[in-house]
Amino acid sequence: MPESLAFTSPFEPGIFDFLAARAVAGVEEAGPDSYARTIMLAGGHGWFKVSWDGSALWLEQDLENPHDGAELLSMVRHLFNLGHNPGPADAAVGSHPALADRVASLPGIRLPGCVDADEILIRAMVGQQITVAAARTALGQLAALGRESRLPHATMVRFFPRPAEIAAGGRGILRGPQRRIDSIVAVAGMLADGSLTIGPADTVDTLAAKLLPIPGIGPWTVGYVAMRVLGSSDIFLPGDAAVRNGYGLLRGDTLAQARTIKAPELSRMAEQLRPWRSYATLHLWRVAGENGTSGRRNAAPAGFPAIARGASQ
Repeated sequence: MPESLAFTSPFEPGIFDFLAARAVAGVEEAGPDSYARTIMLAGGHGWFKVSWDGSALWLEQDLENPHDGAELLSMVRHLFNLGHNPGPADAAVGSHPALADRVASLPGIRLPGCVDADEILIRAMVGQQITVAAARTALGQLAALGRESRLPHATMVRFFPRPAEIAAGGRGILRGPQRRIDSIVAVAGMLADGSLTIGPADTVDTLAAKLLPIPGIGPWTVGYVAMRVLGSSDIFLPGDAAVRNGYGLLRGDTLAQARTIKAPELSRMAEQLRPWRSYATLHLWRVAGENGTSGRRNAAPAGFPAIARGASQ
């Protein structure tokens, strides 16, 4: 029997498109109004599905150990940012003239979280400097390293590989610049042996202290991981191409003009949006995605733009 998930209205369902654009075959299934995946919990294997019916969110689940239900619910709530009260964030972001109409038309936008911190770090590193679609393909290939689920459901038959599995077999699957492959495999090894640990107990500062010294990880990756692992509300990525393009388009620039905007200008623009800059980032990603301008990631790794839900949005 599906379980209703509590949240503070409004709920903007674009988060489903965000997750769908990144869904890894064999591990996840997603569409404009639903998201499902396999999950490994303390007591065993399982899967869950969250669906949106236009007014309510519903959770379905199948767990080997029913005692894992509380852990799963906590993960799902973090993934969908269900503890968020949209009012203050929408008011702050909507106070900027360029963003006011967007916030008014898309109230209650949610910050995508995660179910596993290690997984998000690996996914972010794989996705650097390539398109979302290319990253999804690469992650689908990497998923072959994950163990099979004892509770397969539809196309969800395996788990996203653990760091030890990526450290052992990733080099034979990953493609691209050798330095990037070396970095991903090295980080997987560090996560596997415990020499690197990240999680919800971190802060943005501790994440930066842990991650920035590692070759292949820069400020963009730290910010993205902070948004998704910590649920940090105040991350802004001024070096991100989709943030730049989205802001330029919102203020009436042509794409060519938007591409001339420099990071310091974007940083100054976002100062008035503290402490809710992560939600401004989501809106700008969304604009870039709607206009097909997200493109490839640049040398300062660019963003993961959301997918448009239609011309009206």
